[in-house]
Amino acid sequence: MEDQILSNLDNPGQLERLYRADKPTFKRAFKSLYPKLEDNTLVGFWNERLNFVSEEIIWGTGKDLAFVIITSLLAGLVAKLPLLFSIDEEFFYPRNIGFIVFPVLSTYFAWKNKLSTGNIACIAGTTLLGLIYINFLPDVKKSDTLVLSCIHLLLFLWAILGFAFAGGKRNDAEKRLGYLRYNGDLIVMTTLILIAGAIMTGVTIDLFKLIGFEIEKIYFDYFGIFGLAAAPIIGTYLTQTNPQLVGRVSPVIARIFSPLVLVMLVIYLTAMVYSGKDPYNDREFLLIFNALLIGVMAIIFFSVAETAKSTKSQAEIWVLFLLSFITAIINGIALSAILFRISEWGITPNRAAVLGSNILILINLLLVTLQLYKVLSKKTDITSVGKSIAFYLPVYVVWTIIVTFIFPLLFSFK
Repeated sequence: MEDQILSNLDNPGQLERLYRADKPTFKRAFKSLYPKLEDNTLVGFWNERLNFVSEEIIWGTGKDLAFVIITSLLAGLVAKLPLLFSIDEEFFYPRNIGFIVFPVLSTYFAWKNKLSTGNIACIAGTTLLGLIYINFLPDVKKSDTLVLSCIHLLLFLWAILGFAFAGGKRNDAEKRLGYLRYNGDLIVMTTLILIAGAIMTGVTIDLFKLIGFEIEKIYFDYFGIFGLAAAPIIGTYLTQTNPQLVGRVSPVIARIFSPLVLVMLVIYLTAMVYSGKDPYNDREFLLIFNALLIGVMAIIFFSVAETAKSTKSQAEIWVLFLLSFITAIINGIALSAILFRISEWGITPNRAAVLGSNILILINLLLVTLQLYKVLSKKTDITSVGKSIAFYLPVYVVWTIIVTFIFPLLFSFK
């Protein structure tokens, strides 16, 4: 791409065609060329175009706002279905909580990306399959496979949302990394919205108390539930129409927390040696150990997704490398503990699910660590790390499908 840009510096039309054909690659190539060509007027124009950030908040068109309002109300209505139709809440929410927001967000991206009829049918069909399957599973008390299926169904719906976000493109590494960045931005934006909502809730309830009205139950039963359902939808709309709002916050958070998490993990592993606790004989400790592993993995993924957008310092690459390396050690300890428990007490749905997840995570961590080592050795650039993560995401999707749809049948709904 760099050679093509250089050979067409006097051909604006061809530069435009190159940009439209592959925008991510064009941007990366242009960024590496710009320091050598910044005196060129046309190059200066392209630099401003590719890096322009609006200072104003964009609220979108009336049609956009109407879509967000309607879908937010629909999400709230779905959340209120148990009350409207006298459905058992203990049956409804564990199985259907993902259907409150994920289908709406998938619809939003399908609409914005103008997906083909075939892709829309694929999204609708797989979502409907998950809805029917999870609600027709036997209502067995203390069923491990039901719990596993409900948890992994959320990941299944997350994968469908990713397909809609990518515009139906199955093998676009940049889109997959963009989806990870979107998730990080969404977490930040949704958290801010919920904090603002909590402050408004407290003020509203206290104001009504002053004039003798107790509105807590009515407020939480209606306004509260609709607000919770709408938060990620509004957050998505704001991050997509105004990427500058949190586009600079997420990288800063990733940059701050990566070294802090690295220090915490080193101290934690050292303290574990002296604590007398271990994941081999303590089930609760193993669960917390795996939760820690997943949390650190998420930080690594989001950090790499943000880092892949631009060139970073050696220090930041070293932090990511050490974080990946130590997390791989933690994963190895967790994996050995799971194998020990299986050899001692046999296979169960939970142990099988955790074993499979830990093996997949370990392979992914080793791939990321290897790519980061190559970056430090100057054998490749940081984009290869992002590509290794993007390449591996479908593997998690396949495992999610297995646990969601096959485990209940394989273990006879136990």
